[in-house]
Amino acid sequence: MTVPVQIDTFEPLFQRAPCGYLTTSDDGLITRVNDTFLTWTGHRREDLVGTAFGRLLPVGDRILWSTHSAPQLGTTGSVSEVVVEVVGADRSRRPALVTATRVPAQDDIDAEVRLIVFAAPARRAHERELTAALRRAEESEARRATAEAEGRRRELQDPLTGLANRAGLVQHLESASDAALGVLVVDLDHFAVVNESLGVSAGDELLRTVARRLAAGVRDGGLLARASADEFVVVAPCSDGNEVRGFAERLLAEVTAPVVLSGLEVVVSASIGAALADPGPGTAVRALHDAGVASQRAKARGRGRVEVHDPQTTSTAADRLRLLGELRRGIAEGQLRLVFQPQVRLSDGRVTGAEALVRWQHPTRGLLPPAEFIDVAEQSGLVRALGAWVLEAAVRQAARWARDPRAATVDVSVNLSARQLTDPGLVAAVSAVLARHRLPPHLLVLEVTETALIADPDAATAALAALKDLGVGVSVDDFGTGYASLTYLQRFPVGELKIDRSFVMGLGQSDGDDGIVRACVQLAHAVGVRAVAEGVETEEQRRALVAMGCDTVQGYFFSRPVDADALQEWARERRG
Repeated sequence: MTVPVQIDTFEPLFQRAPCGYLTTSDDGLITRVNDTFLTWTGHRREDLVGTAFGRLLPVGDRILWSTHSAPQLGTTGSVSEVVVEVVGADRSRRPALVTATRVPAQDDIDAEVRLIVFAAPARRAHERELTAALRRAEESEARRATAEAEGRRRELQDPLTGLANRAGLVQHLESASDAALGVLVVDLDHFAVVNESLGVSAGDELLRTVARRLAAGVRDGGLLARASADEFVVVAPCSDGNEVRGFAERLLAEVTAPVVLSGLEVVVSASIGAALADPGPGTAVRALHDAGVASQRAKARGRGRVEVHDPQTTSTAADRLRLLGELRRGIAEGQLRLVFQPQVRLSDGRVTGAEALVRWQHPTRGLLPPAEFIDVAEQSGLVRALGAWVLEAAVRQAARWARDPRAATVDVSVNLSARQLTDPGLVAAVSAVLARHRLPPHLLVLEVTETALIADPDAATAALAALKDLGVGVSVDDFGTGYASLTYLQRFPVGELKIDRSFVMGLGQSDGDDGIVRACVQLAHAVGVRAVAEGVETEEQRRALVAMGCDTVQGYFFSRPVDADALQEWARERRG
């Protein structure tokens, strides 16, 4: 239902509209007229209100209005842009376009007709203005589109060389899936030296020269890009790894020709990594990563050479990443287990301690020994979380044994990684776990490798001194494999040296191993600590260690690593 608009509400807009506005009653008598119409025609408002709208039109137009437009208003409710002339106060005729709308009566509001009178010259001027505005908008849109296209081009282009930049390179690689491609990363060697010694302008000239040389070697269908400051990427059709290598070696020969910069002849060197991308979506982008890894390998192996990516390496790396993710979940989901290998005092055969060793109950691969996952944990930093779990579980078990009158009282040894030893929060963590499980500190021994001690002696000394203040024992594991001297050992507050199994296994078979083990035992006693031999597997080794005065031993000759209950049962049997 149409609601008539109350013109009084919009009086200022009505009066100052850019065209003439009039309203009439249903029988054609003018009821309102705006200032614009009065100004244009020269009529006065009081002369028009109450008169018939038709009187403003010449006779011919008046007949046309009354016989055609007025009936159309009654049937359709509107007429649009009727061409007429309007007679002004000075009796001159003014060309105009008239649009009229009839608003039916509603409630207590009478029906009325609303007329818009647009002067023809003003209309033409308005149309010209609209046309000009449209033309300006079209020209502006064209300039905007051109600017956007130029912006996109610049976003994908290196300003120094004019080559594609990394974004342009990736866009190209993402769309390349129909053919096998060779992807080469060309990394300039010692580019920073040129910048530092000859200046940035010389460095820029070197980059432009290398770009030209590489461009000359890129065949049709290939792409050359500058991916970073001193790194170029070449993408070209290649069918196999041999073709990729040959292409890379040709480019290396082109690049390494001497160039004169600032009057000085400079020999250019580059390390090139290459990879083959098989047809298929995403393979080219992966090959860019593989080629980058290969270029770093070329640098590490002496620079100025080509290294081609081996897919098997990626498979191994992917396996390590997958194992790392599984280990992280395994720690969180309680898949780790502790076993304990007893340590036996040679003087009376009693069990005095047990080394806590971690195992991983993998959901599909079964029980895994540390060798299967410790390296991955060490390299990723996950070893901190793994070590924290082992420490917590070992102290918890040691506390249970200490509170059980039926159990043998044993020290529990826990291995610390080099990362843990240099962790500023180590001492606080050890103190907290001891307090949490109410374990006397002297029943915990932390084992650190000789290599970890030597890597950062100052940090190691501070950490071990703080641990000693807690009352915790410290053992040097794998002793004899590093470079610790008597001076170093005197510096560290340790309680025992664990002689590496590689020397113990040679007892009785190698005079060299006999001498090393004997020297290790004597060195331990010289600095006032216990000597512990690990890896004892035969009676002959046991007798040799007794003869050398070794204090404690552990190894398969006595027991394999067993669970907590089995260790206590074994210890009770040893006590008789």
